[in-house]
Amino acid sequence: MQLLGLAGSIRKGSHNRALLRAVGEHLPAGATLTIFERLAELPTFDPDVHPDPEPVAAWKAALAAADGLVIATPEYNYSVPGVLKNAIDWASRPPPTSPLRGKPVGIVSAAAGMSGGMRAQYHLRQILVYTDSPAMMQPEVFVARPQDRFVDGVLTDAATKEHLTRFGAALVTWIDRFRPR
Repeated sequence: MQLLGLAGSIRKGSHNRALLRAVGEHLPAGATLTIFERLAELPTFDPDVHPDPEPVAAWKAALAAADGLVIATPEYNYSVPGVLKNAIDWASRPPPTSPLRGKPVGIVSAAAGMSGGMRAQYHLRQILVYTDSPAMMQPEVFVARPQDRFVDGVLTDAATKEHLTRFGAALVTWIDRFRPR
């Protein structure tokens, strides 16, 4: 099973990128996660631009090739970052052939406050309704105070590691439900 990861932050020391790497390290055997690293290269969404700019074409191709998507989102102003919403907007067009249509998604978040990104995940789930991307509901992963759980971009918290192992197993089962037979 090939999963694509998208960190909704372009910050160099992003806790969400570190969380995404940790998700990949806690997947069951046979599942791999490749992180899309070109989020900052996507231009501002413009439906009048045709054909897709190269970074957009690469983003859509990576999505199309993946069995499922894992999004790690920070919480900015009680919602998702603009760069993440921009990537989803590009991938959602045109709607009938969007690589997000029907693509199963797992969502995780890390945020400095006590909520761990709950509001951002809630908004992201609302956005994914339009793309018809089924988002796994449980187990939820909200990493509060990630500065206490990661050291130099590496997850060190044992309880979070155990939770990611449960999340990874559930995610693989979830995504497998949507794979063609």
